[in-house]
Amino acid sequence: MKIILSAQTPDINSPIERRFGRCPYLLEVDTETDEWQALSNPGVGQSGGAGVAAAQLVVDQKGEAVISGDFGPNAANALKAASLPMYLYNLECTTVQQAVEQFKLGQLELFK
Repeated sequence: MKIILSAQTPDINSPIERRFGRCPYLLEVDTETDEWQALSNPGVGQSGGAGVAAAQLVVDQKGEAVISGDFGPNAANALKAASLPMYLYNLECTTVQQAVEQFKLGQLELFK
């Protein structure tokens, strides 16, 4: 499964970034192979529409789930329209790698 997570740096051991639309990077991770790539978030520097721009990148990358600390209303609506499940980092999550492992174990809360 291809999941996309908000991150502070372009690395799998990056600290998580709790903001979706304004995160510097989105990390795409294949949960079956553990292959990953870092993507610059096009929304990070926008004056408006950051969440929608980030959501569009997820859709363009054919992400199957998204993980972040929070989703603004516009990003959430865009991701819901694309039928993409959104999950929240939990308090034990400090790195993207930890979040991937917690996702695999079903330990992340679904965003509603």
